[in-house]
Amino acid sequence: MGRNPMRAAVTLCAAAALAVPLGTATAAPPAPARQTADPVLVDCAGQPEVRPGTFILACGDGNSRLVSMHWYRWDAEAAAGRGSNAVNDCVPDCATGAFRSYPVTVRLDRPTASAGDPGERHFSRITLTYTDGRPDGSPRTVTQPLPG
Repeated sequence: MGRNPMRAAVTLCAAAALAVPLGTATAAPPAPARQTADPVLVDCAGQPEVRPGTFILACGDGNSRLVSMHWYRWDAEAAAGRGSNAVNDCVPDCATGAFRSYPVTVRLDRPTASAGDPGERHFSRITLTYTDGRPDGSPRTVTQPLPG
């Protein structure tokens, strides 16, 4: 190490200390949080679902639900499928009423970042289009927000 080993050691330590900040100054910025590939549908219990076969629409009483769903699209922008909307006719009342099924097409869209997990997105809007009959008083197409 030459004539003064202490001076050489101090010089090496100083050079190493200078190299560390220079290396971090040129490092790439951190990557943004990764989002899941496709948005989810949040159920009544707050659980994420992808391509569910059944889905409760009326969380308060369960009197409207999607059943026999077959999804032909589920991607980062939207989901689409076919199935039935099983609706309680509430005759004579909802406790003793019968469920009637109406064929529907379903579209999910407006993916939004989930509050609890910024890397997860959920669909925030649903559109049902009745294709053969519909519940009394219901329009042919119904669009509503989804919880998330």
